[in-house]
Amino acid sequence: MTDVLHPLDETNTSGDLLAEIRARTPELGGNAGGWPGLTLYRFTQPTSPHWDEVKSLSLCIIAQGRKCVVVDGTRYVYDPFNYLVLSSSRHFTAEILEATPAKPFLSLVLQIEPALVRRISADILDRRTTTFGRSSQGKPESAFVTPLDCSLMGATMRFLRATDTGPDRRVLAPVYLQEMVYRVLQAEQYARLLEVAATEVASNPVSKVISYVQENISEPLTVSDMAERVALSPSAFSHLFRDVTGKSPYQFVKEMRLNRARELLIEGRLSVTQVSRAVGYSSTSHFINEFRDRFGATPRAYCDLDSLKHDLRVQKM
Repeated sequence: MTDVLHPLDETNTSGDLLAEIRARTPELGGNAGGWPGLTLYRFTQPTSPHWDEVKSLSLCIIAQGRKCVVVDGTRYVYDPFNYLVLSSSRHFTAEILEATPAKPFLSLVLQIEPALVRRISADILDRRTTTFGRSSQGKPESAFVTPLDCSLMGATMRFLRATDTGPDRRVLAPVYLQEMVYRVLQAEQYARLLEVAATEVASNPVSKVISYVQENISEPLTVSDMAERVALSPSAFSHLFRDVTGKSPYQFVKEMRLNRARELLIEGRLSVTQVSRAVGYSSTSHFINEFRDRFGATPRAYCDLDSLKHDLRVQKM
């Protein structure tokens, strides 16, 4: 692409989150997190399935280990690379899958006030509804698992650290909590935008471009190319696209490329170089750097970890 926007510098890592939660979990089981709705967990061995409940939308992030929840008959497994979101007022079964005394299961669960979720959702969707119109998405999902990227990792670390002192707790923690909710809603809204694009291509310029990018993900794409598809100037198209999606065209396309690359890597049929070309990168090293920035591991390391987890699951069956 010719229109380059560098990603935000996120210096927090999974190791930082691991250290933060370890320091805050002196007791086995649940530990009070020092914030309404925040609980931190430590387990040193796997657990049997047990019933649990959340009253509001809950964000569940693992720093170490692996966990499974079953909601409405659907099984969701998540780990340090993926976080879980549970919608409000849910009963579910939970099971710790991986935990040892040397490498304890460490996680946080943050239950978020519905009013905050509604307000941030409204802020995100306000402009989009004027463009996309009302679209029925069917019954809301009970839960979903999403890759944990650096943006949400950074917001989570800032929130946890801000709860330590009085002034930061009063002023900064609420701001970082809002950022966490925003990051989660943006990640899921991204996926829904792709669904909307499939049904509204004929009537919406942004949807039309999203559909075009999906179909041509392996090709070089510039903002000028995309704007030309819908007969807009690059400047007007960029403003419209950001209003609708909350991202610049470049940012949005990059996320599409990297998410598709992740899917291809997990399928395991292509090499890293072949995957980078399949999603439109002419430079494999550039692809590796951007993949690591988004998912916290190189493509090869990510693929190897996924394969290892699969082998462990097979051994336990």
